[in-house]
Amino acid sequence: MKQTTQIGATLEKAISLALQKLGHSRDQVDVEVLQEGKKGFLGFGARPAEVRVTVKEVVQLKVNEETAEQPVIVEKQQQTATENLEDESNYINDDQPIHQELLAEVDPIEEAKKYLTSIVEPMGITDLSIEHTSDGKNVSFKLSSEKAALLIGKRGYTLNALQQVTQLMLNKTAKSFMILQMDVEDYRERRQVALEQLAERMADKATYTRKPVAFEPMASYERKIIHNALANRLDIETYSEGVEPNRYLVIEPIQ
Repeated sequence: MKQTTQIGATLEKAISLALQKLGHSRDQVDVEVLQEGKKGFLGFGARPAEVRVTVKEVVQLKVNEETAEQPVIVEKQQQTATENLEDESNYINDDQPIHQELLAEVDPIEEAKKYLTSIVEPMGITDLSIEHTSDGKNVSFKLSSEKAALLIGKRGYTLNALQQVTQLMLNKTAKSFMILQMDVEDYRERRQVALEQLAERMADKATYTRKPVAFEPMASYERKIIHNALANRLDIETYSEGVEPNRYLVIEPIQ
């Protein structure tokens, strides 16, 4: 019996991810809801949806490795594009075999650039320019486009998703593991400065009100920026709560 358990921000999202993992359509499976999703308020009480999806009938499919196509993103709206990139991440993360003899013939960085270009074109970005630098296993992509805001997305969500799926593709062809850092017009540096300033304001608020202050859900590297920014303060402590992707940071005053 082919079965998977999957979590997602909503029931529909969890079911969609499970169907993609199993490679079956909705009418070919049975869905058992293990937990209803809940948005919560300001990050409190949020919880993901969880489902168990079982294939009704096992179907064996043989895939031609040399002709298998990579998935593409077809939605043009920014929010939908980000969700599709998350789905793409799950797809690429499967252990798809690649002929070893082909690895010596391709440049993983150039292949990653081509892949990134192909997945942003359906978003309406046709002028993407990519500059890269590399230092050992670390690779940096600097992106530029007239539609830079679309590449970044709300609070960097689209940029983070693009970085994730491109790194997965990079390591599909690289001989050893590589770490990709992607930026658009120095967005990450500007975002770090903004988060550090916000961290100080929220810490002051926590000490003034003598009550914990919770941030909205954010990526782990952004939570780390706030942790580091406040590490030397002796009047507060910081910690994270919740479950990804709804994990959030809390500043609590020390009584």
